[in-house]
Amino acid sequence: MRTFSKTLGCAVLALAAMASRASSQDLTGAGSTFVNPIMTKWIYDYRQATGISINYQAVGSGAGISNLIDGTIDFAGSDAPMTAEQKGRAKGDVIHLPDVIGPVAISYNIPGIGTGLGFSGPILADIFLGKIKYWDDPQIVARNPGKNLPHEQIFVVHRSDGSGTTAIFTDYLSKVSPEWKSKVGSATTVSWPTGLGGKGSAGVAAILQQHPFSIGYVEFAYVEENKIPYAAMDDGTGNYVYPSAESAMQAAQSSTIAEDLCTMITAAPKGYPISGMSWLIVYKKSLKAPELRKFLKYVLTTGQKDTKALWYASIPPEIVSRELKLIDSIE
Repeated sequence: MRTFSKTLGCAVLALAAMASRASSQDLTGAGSTFVNPIMTKWIYDYRQATGISINYQAVGSGAGISNLIDGTIDFAGSDAPMTAEQKGRAKGDVIHLPDVIGPVAISYNIPGIGTGLGFSGPILADIFLGKIKYWDDPQIVARNPGKNLPHEQIFVVHRSDGSGTTAIFTDYLSKVSPEWKSKVGSATTVSWPTGLGGKGSAGVAAILQQHPFSIGYVEFAYVEENKIPYAAMDDGTGNYVYPSAESAMQAAQSSTIAEDLCTMITAAPKGYPISGMSWLIVYKKSLKAPELRKFLKYVLTTGQKDTKALWYASIPPEIVSRELKLIDSIE
């Protein structure tokens, strides 16, 4: 009996030790809903390959950064870089690592009209300012000859949570509309002049589907998954560009990326003008540095093969090489 008890006790201790090692290797992250479709794929494949579990909560970029500052997660996903004020509250130095590039689509629900409406930046800003109120407004009609636009009030939809997708969208509007810049500005959370808020990209997509004559902005993967019509945007030269992985990549490649990799690529010289990078943000010093380095390198190497199938663009090789050096500095 004593021998059995001793054997059982050793087995229990061994299992506890294994559980402890597993939990010390597992990672937690939170933030961007923009990146969630591909993050879900990465997490599944990484666990299959390594046995390491990663728990990522798509709570919005703002919440993800707050959780990182509080020290409750190992990495944050965000579609906007941390502000100087946020970095000041952080518990150490942080690094920003772009993991995908993607377009923010302007989506709408107008019965009888599918994908293909065209907008300019100033018109879009005036819609979200509440100045253009009806779908048959002369400015919209002039951009869309042959479209039977109804005399129906435009139902504006936006994000209600702290959102990097909002940061990308409002950064673009601030660049194309002086009135938007002065009255609303750009941030993960802004005071919206009009409209109804939805939580997360999925929440905005759901409202668009439920409300005829609505318009909103949503990460392109959600538009494709939910089959919601979307617009082409004037790139500032009269040329209309549709959101796609290719046009988002063009925007990134035509932009000058800062040394710290924290560049907003909206209104770029080429490509789709409402494109953005999504970042994984980590502390330079981490108790889980070895496993964090492994996962981040996986995302930027093997994980990049998953981008196109999920409607993202991969990070250009010259940026990846810069990121890998930064990852090696995590300790």
